[in-house]
Amino acid sequence: MLIADCMTRHPVLAPLTLAAPEAQKLMVENRVRHMPVVESGKRLAGLLTSSSFALKTDTLSSLNMWEITRYLADLSVAQIMVKAKDVVTITPDRTVERAAALMSERKIGCLPVVEEGQIVVGVVTENDLLRSFQEMLGLPSEGVRVTVRMPDRHGEFVKLMRVFVECNWGVMGIGTFPARRRPGYYDAVVKVPGVTVDEVRSALAAVPEQEIVDIRVVV
Repeated sequence: MLIADCMTRHPVLAPLTLAAPEAQKLMVENRVRHMPVVESGKRLAGLLTSSSFALKTDTLSSLNMWEITRYLADLSVAQIMVKAKDVVTITPDRTVERAAALMSERKIGCLPVVEEGQIVVGVVTENDLLRSFQEMLGLPSEGVRVTVRMPDRHGEFVKLMRVFVECNWGVMGIGTFPARRRPGYYDAVVKVPGVTVDEVRSALAAVPEQEIVDIRVVV
């Protein structure tokens, strides 16, 4: 799945001249925790996050209540945003796993999606990635979810898929990952519609050198 397939299109954007209190109100009303700040032509100028509106302790200690209110009212998004040069972005043609890696490595919860010229065309968030992960494993629909452990070598996945062909089964979702605490093995997770647990267990139990480590009905 590519970023274009899972990103939030037409995200809420803040013009560079918007007052900070108005930007905060906009984020609350739209229930978003990240909001790109743009110049003319939707060119990325920066990024607002929930923490952008937090006042530094030294600022608070030097102001009384009325001064704090006035200070906040006079702030613009340009003063509190993460500047564009420091914003990590991604393009629509990159993969969801690359987005997940970037967000994990940088410890951030959002990536503005930009096209040539830093034009903002979307936003991808942690929630978008979680939703795409669910879709890739077929979570929205009912089926039998089976995890098969197999040696990490050529031809093993073909053996598994041969059973699916022989049984005329469809596949709603699929994923693989290295088996934990079993070097040299990996697990394949497959979601199969229109079958029973017993049918899947019986058919896959006959695959040589492969083991069912989990099987269940998932809705």
